[in-house]
Amino acid sequence: MGDDSRPVAAAAGGEHHPGAAPSDPDVLASIAAEAGIRRIHFVAWRDLDDPEAGGSELHAHRVASLWAAAGLDVTFRTSAVPGAPRALTRDGYRVVRRAGRYAVFPGAAWEGIRMGHRPGDALVEIWNGMPFLSPLWYRGPRIVFLHHVHAEMWGMVLPSLLARLGNAVESRVAPPIYRSSRIVAPSESSRAEIIDLLGLRPERITVASPGVDARYSPAGQRSPTPLVVAVGRLVPVKRFHVLLRALAKVKAEQPELRAVLIGEGSERTALEALREDLGAAEWVSMPGRVDDEELLSWYRRAWVVASSSQREGWGMTLTEAAACGTPAVATAIAGHADAVLDGESGLLVEDPAELSVALGRVLGDEVLRSRLSKGALARARWFTWDVTARRTLEALAGEAAAPA
Repeated sequence: MGDDSRPVAAAAGGEHHPGAAPSDPDVLASIAAEAGIRRIHFVAWRDLDDPEAGGSELHAHRVASLWAAAGLDVTFRTSAVPGAPRALTRDGYRVVRRAGRYAVFPGAAWEGIRMGHRPGDALVEIWNGMPFLSPLWYRGPRIVFLHHVHAEMWGMVLPSLLARLGNAVESRVAPPIYRSSRIVAPSESSRAEIIDLLGLRPERITVASPGVDARYSPAGQRSPTPLVVAVGRLVPVKRFHVLLRALAKVKAEQPELRAVLIGEGSERTALEALREDLGAAEWVSMPGRVDDEELLSWYRRAWVVASSSQREGWGMTLTEAAACGTPAVATAIAGHADAVLDGESGLLVEDPAELSVALGRVLGDEVLRSRLSKGALARARWFTWDVTARRTLEALAGEAAAPA
C-alpha cells in the first residue's frame, strides 16, 4: 500500500483513529436491529482450524466472534478439516465443515438455494481466489470480503491448465457477476488493485482495515543480539526463499544475527534445503506453527519483523509486531503499504533484492531502529477489531437498507 506519510480520516477509507469509539456489543446489536439483520451466514473456503489457515481466516473469525457477542446468530460453512469434527461452536458462532476443498463451492451454493432468503438473514462471502459466485444464488443482503487479487498466484500453486482456469474465473468471469456487489477490502491499496485488475466499481468497494488484538504490546527485553522474525504460511507467494537469501547477505555484515521463520506449509522441505545450502541451519530456526504466547514473545524480542511476500491484502503480522514496538522491513506491495508507513513505522522496498540492504540499515542503526519502533507503536494504535467489526456490519446493514 502506498505511503502518503499520514493516516487519513475514516471517511476516505478504512483507517481507524485511535480515539474512535469502540464497537461494543450494544452498538453492533443496534446496527443490526435497525437493518433487520438477525442471522448471518458466512461462506468461506477454509476454516480457522485448517492447517493452511492464514490471515483471511483469522480476520473472518474475529469479525464473526464480535458479531456473535452482540447477539447475532452467526454460522460458517467451510470445507472440511482432516481429522476434525464436521461441526462445532467457536466463540459464540457455529461452524459447519462438510465438503472437500473444491466441493465446498457448489455445496455452499446449493445450500443457499435450498435455504432461500428468510427475513432477517444476510450473507458474507469470503472470496479467496476462487469465488462462490453468490450473486447468482443469494438474493438477500450480502457483502463480499475480498482481501486481494490472486493474479500470478494461480501459477505458483496449480498446474498450468488449472492456473489458467483459475485466473480466467477471477479476472474475466467473476467481475461482471460481482459488479453490483458490496465489496469489503482491507486497505486502500488493495482497493485500488481490485479496481485496476478486476474492474470493479470504486463506489461499491468499502475499506475496513484489520484490527490488532490488545494482547500485542511491548513488554520484556529485546534479544541481546540482532533478531529478525518473519511469520506466515510457508507457501510460494510469501517468497521465504527470497528472505532467506537476504538474511544470508546480512549475516556476513552482522555475524551475531539470528532469524526465526514462523509458520507451516507446502514449501517447508524446499526452504529447509535452501537453509542448508546457505549454511544457515545454526542461526535460522523454523519452529512451524506456534501458539499465541510464543508468537507474542517472538514479536517482543525481535529487532525487526520482515516480509518478502508478493501479494497481501494487508499484512497482519506486521501490525501485530508493530503493536509490540517492532518495526518492519517488507516489500512495497498492496497491503504492506497501508500496514507500514515507509520511513515512519518501517522500511518498504520496491525490489525484493533490496531487502538485505534495508534489513542491514535497521539492524545496524540503533537511532533509526528506535525511531521506527516509536512509529510502529503509533501506527498500530489506529487499528482495533471492534472498529473492523463495526465497519463491516455497517456495510452489510447498508445493503439491507438498499432497494432490492
